[in-house]
Amino acid sequence: MDILFVTATRIGDAVLSTGLLRYLIDRYPGARLTIAAGPLAAPLFETVPRLERLIVVEKRRWALHWLPLYASVGTRRWDLVVDLRGSALAWLLRSGQRKVAAKGDEREHRVRQLGRLFGLDPPPGPQLWTAPGHEREAAMLVPDGGPVLAIGPAANWRGKQWRGERFAELAWRLTAADGLLPGARVAVLAAEHERGQALPLLEALPRNRLVDLVGRVDLLTAAAALRRCALFIGNDTGLMHIAAAAGTPTLGLFGPSPVEKYAPWGSCTAVVRTADPPETMFGPKFDHLTTDTLMDSLSVDAAEAGARRLWRRVASAAA
Repeated sequence: MDILFVTATRIGDAVLSTGLLRYLIDRYPGARLTIAAGPLAAPLFETVPRLERLIVVEKRRWALHWLPLYASVGTRRWDLVVDLRGSALAWLLRSGQRKVAAKGDEREHRVRQLGRLFGLDPPPGPQLWTAPGHEREAAMLVPDGGPVLAIGPAANWRGKQWRGERFAELAWRLTAADGLLPGARVAVLAAEHERGQALPLLEALPRNRLVDLVGRVDLLTAAAALRRCALFIGNDTGLMHIAAAAGTPTLGLFGPSPVEKYAPWGSCTAVVRTADPPETMFGPKFDHLTTDTLMDSLSVDAAEAGARRLWRRVASAAA
């Protein structure tokens, strides 16, 4: 059986699609998989079981990126085409079965929307597949020796980025003698081009307790490293979804982005959100590229309280 799985350009959306991919792998144990994804998200799928081909879809103006993808897959007959980008591609291919995702309700979580394609309730949660090399690298970067608090201080646009100084204060509180993780190391994760966003946090932490992973890990090594951490706190980003998929207790910080659709998924996850509602944030002067953070009404007190609630719930479930 041959399955074509067309997934997202953005890392977070791609992670959320992996639950559906896991369902297909389990349902069709002999299937050969071809996966098409954007260049940032594609590395997430390099170690998927029974992967025959991984196609990187470079986005082009006027949707011209669909032409080379069609040229790559159009000569083959597919048993199943799953298109999570809602394009016309599935209808142009020879296929026994097609599943094409619609845009969906902004008030419904993306994982539920995807599960509905196959009538799955509850929907399968995200899962990432790592290789032994990722696990070995993660063990070197985050060695054993006490708990680790992981923080993702960056975001792909400024509006949903909590200030680095607030992350620093939160890290100090949570690792203080009376904190959730007394004396814990703090792992900071971000892409190399996001180092400026992470700098206030990096500079505030003591060298002997800092694990600086900024620009040092690929996506799957990040997932393996996060599995070695006790707790992750970060903005609404792909990294937040990777942490949740890795099974790490995950607290997502939300402001302008839709929490109902993009909250971290899983039993060990929670969110805290700004006191200001999203609908008040996008005024006439809003500019996606230049408007500063819209997260200032989320206090450090509120974030700490959210972390403590999540920690109590995780501890209670484990008892």
